[in-house]
Amino acid sequence: MGQGLGIGRDCLIKKAIVDKNAKIGDCVRLINAKKLNDFENEYCTIKNGIIVIPKNTVIPPGIVI
Repeated sequence: MGQGLGIGRDCLIKKAIVDKNAKIGDCVRLINAKKLNDFENEYCTIKNGIIVIPKNTVIPPGIVI
């Protein structure tokens, strides 16, 4: 993904809220792969199984959440 903001190519996003100014790299999978109910890391928060990507977050290419 280039310098701009937005969602890269070949991404899969399910049950997720992506806040403004987030940058999601190519081939990112936001699918709650481990079926977590509540979780938090440097890229996201999962509450009640819903992935939330906070504003201004940059997710590198290839990350699976």
